[in-house]
Amino acid sequence: MPSLSRQNLTGSNFAYQHISFTHFLDDMVDLDLRELELWGIAPHLHIPQLTRGDIEQIERQLSERELSVRCITPEQVMYPVNIASSDPVLRANSLAFFRRAAEIGAELGAQWLFLTPGRGLEDETPQSAWGRSAEALSEIGDYAASLGLGCLLEPLQRVESNLINSVAQLKRMMVEQNNDTFSVVLDVVAMHAAGDTVSDYAMSFPDQIGHVHLIDGDPTGHLAWGDGTLPLAEYVHQLMSIDYRGKVTFELFGDGTYCLDPRPAVEKSIAGFLAALEASSAR
Repeated sequence: MPSLSRQNLTGSNFAYQHISFTHFLDDMVDLDLRELELWGIAPHLHIPQLTRGDIEQIERQLSERELSVRCITPEQVMYPVNIASSDPVLRANSLAFFRRAAEIGAELGAQWLFLTPGRGLEDETPQSAWGRSAEALSEIGDYAASLGLGCLLEPLQRVESNLINSVAQLKRMMVEQNNDTFSVVLDVVAMHAAGDTVSDYAMSFPDQIGHVHLIDGDPTGHLAWGDGTLPLAEYVHQLMSIDYRGKVTFELFGDGTYCLDPRPAVEKSIAGFLAALEASSAR
């Protein structure tokens, strides 16, 4: 039986930030995307302000549609959220932000809390920021584990972070964490930007690839399938070749047009994924 199928796809509110949360949920039902990666942004899930009543309402909305949360993904690439910040107040607030995100994820029944390494200042010693990031990841990971969540760690493009951009850097951080509740994210755009491959991930992280972001790029970006130039069908074949059985999310932001009418971009990506599965099975 193939390792990947349509059932591996998760829905997400990436690109739905200007659409109501209920509209997003209804689209996921129509598209048969029953497990969700929820992006923690306003107006859907503004983590610092979510009350117990807000969470109960989200739980009802999910339950009514027979949807579940696979992963909670707080917005964290832009300031003021930065676990590697040299500013002690910003860093403390960022740690509190992730603890709250873990609590919300646990209340919503999520399996994973999605993390990135933050970034240091460009004119400081890289090891200083690395140490702050490693310490923060350890603290967040321990707190998430106490609530029953594992953590996913994603490398970023160089423009987003100066700490973890490549498989080699990600492996170094995972070794330092030495925590079996951590798994890694394979984001094909970040992978391509770093010059890494699916095989590199498979060799460096056997049994530790917990999630995949499958998006197109030109060569970078967050584009729908076919709107960029990346060999997505080949990536799908390679994921099947390594027997990847985890979840796959289309992390769509695009050039500003997807957020006006996101569903066609999701539909296009689903169609591309299914065609790639068929082509891979025929090889």
